[in-house]
Amino acid sequence: MKQGWNRRDFIRQTSAATLAAMAAGAPVASMLSGCNTGKKKIIGDTTADTVILLWMAGGMAHTETFDPKRYTPFEKGMEGNRVLSTFPSKPTALDGIHFSEGLESIGSVMDKGALIRSYVAADMGHILHSRHQYHWHTCYEPPQTVAAPHIGAWIANLMGPKNPVIPAFIDIGQRLTLGEGEELKAFHTAGFLGSEYAPFMIPDPSEGLESVRPPVGMDAKRFEQRNKLYNDLISKSPLGEMGSDYQKESLKRSMEQAYMLLNSPEAKAFDLSREPKEIYDIYNTGRFGLGCLLARRLTEQGARFISVTTEYVPFMGFDTHENGHTRMVDMKKMIDGPVAQLVKDLDKTGHLDRTMIILASEFSRDMMVEGRPDAKVQEQVNQPDILNDLKFYGMHRHFTDGCSILMFGGGIRKGFVYGKTADERPCKSVENPVKIDQIHQTVYHALGIPEDTQYDIEKRPFYTTPDGKGKPVMELLGKETPKEVKA
Repeated sequence: MKQGWNRRDFIRQTSAATLAAMAAGAPVASMLSGCNTGKKKIIGDTTADTVILLWMAGGMAHTETFDPKRYTPFEKGMEGNRVLSTFPSKPTALDGIHFSEGLESIGSVMDKGALIRSYVAADMGHILHSRHQYHWHTCYEPPQTVAAPHIGAWIANLMGPKNPVIPAFIDIGQRLTLGEGEELKAFHTAGFLGSEYAPFMIPDPSEGLESVRPPVGMDAKRFEQRNKLYNDLISKSPLGEMGSDYQKESLKRSMEQAYMLLNSPEAKAFDLSREPKEIYDIYNTGRFGLGCLLARRLTEQGARFISVTTEYVPFMGFDTHENGHTRMVDMKKMIDGPVAQLVKDLDKTGHLDRTMIILASEFSRDMMVEGRPDAKVQEQVNQPDILNDLKFYGMHRHFTDGCSILMFGGGIRKGFVYGKTADERPCKSVENPVKIDQIHQTVYHALGIPEDTQYDIEKRPFYTTPDGKGKPVMELLGKETPKEVKA
């Protein structure tokens, strides 16, 4: 990938792929091991049937969160290269395993899940958040000539809805109207699978109920008439001329599903005011925290795949280009209580046994290294070698060679640590490195989706992971003992 590849190139390429997907015919399921039909191609014993992705958008620094290193408090005139963690570490529920200060609640539930400390993000040249997020969510490096489906769309397509009324794929918390909205749209899609498998978008969980109601001032009869008119327009408009019959029918089915939800009792799950105040207050740390609460309620009602994000907006949230330490204090307050409570609530009701929770980010951060040690890329942050200002104290550069991922439930091994990063800079993965195709295939394996699942699209095979070569990390599922796993 060329170093000069930029956002404009990304939008142009992915937009072309999306338009091609609309014109493409029906994807054809191949006859593979355990795969005899286009849906519910499930094999073996499954350990999960629901997935919740907690997306730490913007690049969550591993040394500041779930893989703390030597703590060095701020001193004016200090050398930046000395700073590995800007927070002291605190013990977790696992003996000998510490998290960074501010994540004590999540640490208290780690006996219920697994910690990966050796995720390695792709080397794609000049680092753009939207490109790495595209790669994480689809398992394919952009640009692609085919509109690659989001992992949630694959799961919605292959497994179908658990509850026919509840959308199988729901995305909570990401607005597509600001920042790099056009780039984010490129992977918030079902691609060639069709609109019925695309995410049901809820930008603000506190307004989730509004997403499943007719617009204010519109009665049910008028809304039904408008829905019918919309379906007619799909067939007769320029979109209808451009789209294939398969894609048009998929779009119609997505609208029919949304209409069915409007009139169902399950719509009450979107109403957070029904939650007991003492529980609501734990989750109420902002839109992300309330998104976790909505995810729990939708899981209980039969959602298949739910993504909750801290939201990617350039230079906000975990996208810490400066003031890294002080920004991390606020981000930890946002995620710590809600994530831990989500695990506890689902465990208490028995849903955690069949619900896999994943907490991840597109890459990590470091103070001094941009990219990875053996493949450094153009620096995007002015980070001085000597720190005289608190705003430079923190992890501000993009680091791809050592990231942390948490996994709970759905067959994930409990109280388990996989992989290791170096204790000194560069804090790169040194044991059991994990790539994105392994993460995806671990999820698919737990759901019973075979590794060689593919569709033929425009006479070409397209797999859930590139060329179908991804392999699950069986140790995370308790199916195999690794040769060496150290904390």
